[in-house]
Amino acid sequence: MVGCGKYTVKDAQGDLEKKINKTDSYNLTGEMEIINNDDVYKYDVDVSYSKTDKFRVSLKNKTNNHEQIILKNSDGVYVLTPTLNKSFKFQSDWPYNNSQVYLLQTLLSDIQNDENKEFKETGQNYIFTTSVNYPNNSDLVKQKIYFDKKLNPSKVEVMNEEDDVLIKMTFKKVDFDAKFKDNYFSLDNNMKTAKVEEDVNAVSKIESEIYPMYIPENTKLADKEVVNLDGGERIIMTFEGDNPFMLVQQTASVSDEAAIVSVLGDPIQMATSVAAVSDNMVSWIDNGIEYYVVADNMSESELLSVANSVSVLPVSK
Repeated sequence: MVGCGKYTVKDAQGDLEKKINKTDSYNLTGEMEIINNDDVYKYDVDVSYSKTDKFRVSLKNKTNNHEQIILKNSDGVYVLTPTLNKSFKFQSDWPYNNSQVYLLQTLLSDIQNDENKEFKETGQNYIFTTSVNYPNNSDLVKQKIYFDKKLNPSKVEVMNEEDDVLIKMTFKKVDFDAKFKDNYFSLDNNMKTAKVEEDVNAVSKIESEIYPMYIPENTKLADKEVVNLDGGERIIMTFEGDNPFMLVQQTASVSDEAAIVSVLGDPIQMATSVAAVSDNMVSWIDNGIEYYVVADNMSESELLSVANSVSVLPVSK
């Protein structure tokens, strides 16, 4: 802190840069809330970082206890889905290609990159207000990042133009001296330990068809086809009009041995799951069902709006 003078945004950013850049490791835990229309999706979040450039993010949906793990190590970026004994490998710059509410490096990057950021000191907190980089969600335009007086993160709120909070991350534990075993960030170790903690249940039938709550203007359902698979089922819905697209729902199979599936695109946090987003498709897994939204002439933002409206979970109000 500076002598008796006012603690400025430059001082706070400089101290924050020293604190984050010199740390060899950290572990953060807390709760993330994603507000999607009138629904609130809550996740238990556990984040681990180790130099150099190793990340492990556990996201456990508090409604159904479904866990996904985002893992970055020297071999690449993975999204682990233990219930299916599968991991999905991305060719991606995650986590540096967009904002993340639970990673200190990306929060610092947002602060550094915003020349018009605001800074304020309250009795308990230092608060940065910055722009955000969510290329797949144009509704998210700014954030408030709260730090305590030791520059430990306490809360992040991501908002739209109307200052409505659409994502909130509340940190409960912050450890800048975390110790990890040598294999903590390895793919094999994470698949083994996660699978032990979760029961693996295959779903052989789609009990109820799910329709998107959001459909682009002048677009409607034109065809529906049910296909029987070996030990499963697929439903293909074709929507036609000004913004044609296809929604596929398919029972997901559990792999006998740990499988790695290569995926084009980036991992993106949706309301109910971590999705893979590429040029013309969003795909994700939820409650044993694989979902695909495919369109030839639709923006990624519009694709994600359709995908985020496909909800099968009871949620908080």
